[in-house]
Amino acid sequence: MESKKESLFSKKNRKLLTDPLDDVNPISIQVLGICSALAITVQVEQAFVMSLSVLAVMFFGNIIISTLRNLIPSRIRIIVELVVVAALVILVNEILKAFLPDVSEKLSVFVGLIITNCIIMGRLEAFALGNKIWPSILDAIGNAMGYAWILILVAFVRELFGSGKIWGFQVFPEKFYELGYMNNNIMILPPMALITVAIIIWVQRSRNQKLIEEN
Repeated sequence: MESKKESLFSKKNRKLLTDPLDDVNPISIQVLGICSALAITVQVEQAFVMSLSVLAVMFFGNIIISTLRNLIPSRIRIIVELVVVAALVILVNEILKAFLPDVSEKLSVFVGLIITNCIIMGRLEAFALGNKIWPSILDAIGNAMGYAWILILVAFVRELFGSGKIWGFQVFPEKFYELGYMNNNIMILPPMALITVAIIIWVQRSRNQKLIEEN
């Protein structure tokens, strides 16, 4: 039993969880799935829900594709992957409409665009299609979490300085405003999403020793 546990959480498997958080982050290092980081990061709540949606789709998508990997003909693999992702996205979208209608309305078409998210299709094609279920699950969680923390960080910065709130709760006290402090409305405009993501990408890449050595 002990050896089985060690194999499940071997160094190689742990790296599937940890590497996407930093060294091979899907957004800041691979520059994938960046559209949603620019489009829905005005509020932390939206970023959090989008992150959960991507996690659910990637998690179950990796499991399904990994399970069927030996049955999927090579010539139609992309079509199969798209069908699986589309079905999962529709399911997630319906759940959001049922339980979080306000957030679902704010996210609008961006939930549907998860179908074409480069991170999800990339992991299905590059990993789940060639690996067993357990590593595929870890890969899905790792990449989804790597995607999530970038999204939530960008949303945190934009919402805090753009409206003085986090998740709708007032952070800056009224005394700040009485002393002349004003929310920076530029932060909630689309260009600031790009600038914030660009700064994160610059910091991440400057810290990434592998990229520095390659250059």
